[in-house]
Amino acid sequence: MRILLVEDNPAEARLTREALNHTGVAHELAVVGDGETATAFLLRRGEFARVQRPHLVLLDLNLPCKDGREVLREVKEDPALASIPVIVITNSQAQEDIQQVYQLKGNCYLVKPPDLEEFFVMMKRVMEFWWTTARIPAGFEVASGREYSDGCTH
Repeated sequence: MRILLVEDNPAEARLTREALNHTGVAHELAVVGDGETATAFLLRRGEFARVQRPHLVLLDLNLPCKDGREVLREVKEDPALASIPVIVITNSQAQEDIQQVYQLKGNCYLVKPPDLEEFFVMMKRVMEFWWTTARIPAGFEVASGREYSDGCTH
């Protein structure tokens, strides 16, 4: 499974990488640190022209350069991207954020638990669901697995 993680906090990106590695589900992970880079990656613009689209996007809401809500809106409005599941994983428990994500056709809204063990369990459940239970559209290419975070220049 190819996953794009959109997370601006390097410590949380490392934690998510570690949690995904402990799930037992084979995956390739690309990491970007802001909304503009996420959009460029998904649309294969510039340096991302040859990357292959992910099967799943893990998206933080509060991002520099372009907010996660705007990234979600762009993904779900683009016919070439709309079928990619987008899971919002954030610290926000605000009902208005939850409502807005679902109105924008986000596939799932998860609040990051404060406990490390709980976070690992949550990520294991997410991966098991999307890998073994849910069916993801066929036809996506294999992603590069590289990390990108270039300071919002796209």
